[in-house]
Amino acid sequence: MRRLPPQPPSDFTPDARAVYDAVVEGPRGTSMLDEGGELTGPFGAMLLSPPVGDALQRLGAAIRYRSKLGDRAREIAILVVAHAWDCAFERQVHEEIGRGLGLTDAQLDALRTGAPLELDDPEEAAVLRLTRALVSRADLDDEEYGALPASAVFELTTLVGYYATLALQLRVFRV
Repeated sequence: MRRLPPQPPSDFTPDARAVYDAVVEGPRGTSMLDEGGELTGPFGAMLLSPPVGDALQRLGAAIRYRSKLGDRAREIAILVVAHAWDCAFERQVHEEIGRGLGLTDAQLDALRTGAPLELDDPEEAAVLRLTRALVSRADLDDEEYGALPASAVFELTTLVGYYATLALQLRVFRV
């Protein structure tokens, strides 16, 4: 059951309206709006605390649209987090994005279930291995740490933390 009542844009405070506008006028566009103009997924909850919500949505935009991780590698990592947190919303949205980037149904199934998955691309294989380590052990051993440049490890750990935060909020607010 949904815990947040509908929040039509006409009811927003000016600060909440600024967050709403930042989401829909940013790189996500209107893809996060339902037919009534309400923010879907985790974005509606971000309006509860506009200063924190805005910082969080800006972090997400940086991870999704300005990260140096390859697009497929990023989606692989997001789907590993979605599996670890059993987050249907993240899984649904990012499987569609992954499919558009060429991930096969077999690859998506392995990411959905946590099954072994061999990837030919070295970055994607490393991201898969490291993300699975991060969600299961919350750490990397020295070999795992050295599998990617430190800047990529920074971006990856930030991605894992961000999507884990969203999964938690989606669960608590019953989105």
